[in-house]
This record gives sequence, structure tokens and C-alpha cells, in this order.
Amino acid sequence: MWYGEETIMSEAHAFSTIPAKILLPIDFSPSSHTALEEATVLAQHFHSEVSLVHVIPESANTEEAKKDAEEHFAVSLAGLAAKGIKATSSVEVENDIATCILDVIEREHIDMIVVSTHGIGGWHPLVFGSIAEKLVRLVHIPLLLVRTEKPESSVKVKSGRLMEWW
Repeated sequence: MWYGEETIMSEAHAFSTIPAKILLPIDFSPSSHTALEEATVLAQHFHSEVSLVHVIPESANTEEAKKDAEEHFAVSLAGLAAKGIKATSSVEVENDIATCILDVIEREHIDMIVVSTHGIGGWHPLVFGSIAEKLVRLVHIPLLLVRTEKPESSVKVKSGRLMEWW
């Protein structure tokens, strides 16, 4: 039996470990597909909102890349909605992907980020450093790093998944 004074956590800190908004940077690779599945499980468990972001390098054909990303996001958003998860998506244009993701975290008041370890970067991470590695060093919110196999150049998402996201 407890006879001491009861300490009540302030409402501001009562649920600080439960993420209200989860960010998922997506490059539409098989690895980010796996990360989306993990973010979905977390969002269902915590009743969180999911924010999907795709960052397009400034040197790319921006309009075509935005259109492709929006088409992929439409499928992902419909799948999340079918599972009862509130979700949003955005397409950003920036050469420094990690910095752009950090800006989205601040702008959207993100509580947690889910990132896959391998994307479609090819040789880019060898020269410029891994985006996931940069985020691990720089974010100040909980981060779930989803370790996936290093992709081959022609890897496709395995069939037989419960849902195809794009």
C-alpha cells in the first residue's frame, strides 16, 4: 500500500512518448515499402497520423517527378485510409534531402520518424553519405530505423504482400 504523496504528470508530458504524427520519407523503393508497413503498424497501435514525404532533387525533371510521386501517394493514402489511418503526403524539391526532411519535421510538428536503411540512391550515398545515417545524427525526435537488405539494381517488391503501396 502506498502512503506517500501521489505525483501526477502534467498533461503536456503525459503522452509525450506516444507519437501523434509519424513521418515517413519515401523514395518508392522496396525498402521504403517495408518502412511504410512498419509505420502503418505503429500508426494503428498509437492511433497516429502518418505524413509521407518524397524529396525530388532540384536537377530532376520536377514536374514529371511530382506527377509520378502524387500518383504513387494516391495509392498509399488510399491504403492507409482503408486501415483507418489519417495520412497526408507532400512532395518537396531540394538537393539536400536530409535537411529537407529536418525542415518537414519542424514545419509539420512531427513526433517520430520511420526511415529505411537502403533506398534507390545507388552510388549517391557512397559519395554524399547515407540519408538515414545523417538523420540518425541530426533528428531530435524518436527515430525507427528499418533495416533492409541492400537493394539490387532491378529489385522489385515481393509479391504476396497484404497490400501493394505503389
